[in-house]
Amino acid sequence: MCPAAVSDGDRRGYIIPIGGGEDKDANPTVLRRFLEVSGGRNADIVILPSASQLVETGSIYEEIFLKLGAANASSIPISSREDCNNPEFAERCQNATGIFMTGGNQLRLSTILGGTIVARTIRTVNARGVPIAGTSAGASIMSEHMMAGGSADQSPSEGGAVLAPGLGLTNVGVIDQHFSERNRLGRLLSAIALNPFLLGIGIDEDTAAFIGPEDTMDIVGSGTVTVVDGAGMRYSSAHSADRNQGLGMLGLKMDILHEGCSYDLNLRQAFPPVEDDYNVCNL
Repeated sequence: MCPAAVSDGDRRGYIIPIGGGEDKDANPTVLRRFLEVSGGRNADIVILPSASQLVETGSIYEEIFLKLGAANASSIPISSREDCNNPEFAERCQNATGIFMTGGNQLRLSTILGGTIVARTIRTVNARGVPIAGTSAGASIMSEHMMAGGSADQSPSEGGAVLAPGLGLTNVGVIDQHFSERNRLGRLLSAIALNPFLLGIGIDEDTAAFIGPEDTMDIVGSGTVTVVDGAGMRYSSAHSADRNQGLGMLGLKMDILHEGCSYDLNLRQAFPPVEDDYNVCNL
């Protein structure tokens, strides 16, 4: 599924996957930055808590965004596919200046949201400029190929990553979250082994990748974003490996980005913070 087409005169809104565990109290850098690109004090934020089964999730984020200065923040009680086909809920998303998807279970989110009026509305408003953010499960569903499961704490292996269709807000890569904290490099590599065209994007907790309309990704937060590029891979054993067998992968490229770094998703090239340019060796 390709991202929704952008009409003449429009610019795509930010796509903001967050690795989960974002600071909500002392230093909410990630959430504050999302609010800024959503209109600041004029922001009208819609929260979709569908991935979570905790009834208080939506109200928690309402309080956070209002405290940060949003003009309005409201949670839509979507817990079924019937809810996602409710025209009133779709209209609420249509009028938002920013949409935020909470954490929980990404398969719960995708099976409730996929193919519904609300899902189509999210894609459409993003194409006309509305930022879409998601934390944890809400981050994974943003890509066309959604990381739905897989084993942590192990090397890449056949069957080490489970993929499912996502929202398709971007189709350049597969997104994983709680990345360093849950040792998920192996499962991200397992996904890239299946399709080296994809970029693997692993996002730590309290960290976000702000993907702008020109497909430049800026890093915000206290952790790092790991980008694995398999396009230049010379060899992969994924086609011949037995179930659970370790994979050989030769020629991978990996970049680790911290706050202030950026990444051009079209050029597949990473850049340091501007003030650190002098530290880059030109070989």
